[in-house]
Amino acid sequence: MTTSAAHPRFAEALRALGLDDLPTRSFPEATRTAAEAAAAIGCELSQICKSLIFAADGVPVLVLMDGASRVDVELVRRELAAGKVTRAAADVVRETTGYAIGGVPPFGHRTRTTVLADRSLLAHDVVWAAAGTPHTVFPMAPADLVKHADATLVDVRERTA
Repeated sequence: MTTSAAHPRFAEALRALGLDDLPTRSFPEATRTAAEAAAAIGCELSQICKSLIFAADGVPVLVLMDGASRVDVELVRRELAAGKVTRAAADVVRETTGYAIGGVPPFGHRTRTTVLADRSLLAHDVVWAAAGTPHTVFPMAPADLVKHADATLVDVRERTA
């Protein structure tokens, strides 16, 4: 692990928010998935914040979810009063956010979207999220992450039986 600059677009977003000193970390191995990130960082899987793009009636929406959980698209659909919610295609993710899947940060996107953050993120003092590349991450208090992402707190985690 090394200290490293984030993706240039994300670094600019950090500067705009006055977070220039936020530490980002770079890993030689990919942190593209929540499991890879947790293993590289040495934290619990649930301390990873996944930034997932869905399409609600064709309109991109960002869902922030803890790394140990899955998004219940039906709960997202109800939350947004949408007719249909699906996972967004890779090209839609890149077009909407400016980042590739596996490196999408929770804020600093190319376009403004609705952001939903699952309450499960608040169970930790610190969570780790992608910093714009599949090899970079940053730590942040969940409440601050929700605030900077301009997210609405919701319960959209898939429940296990």
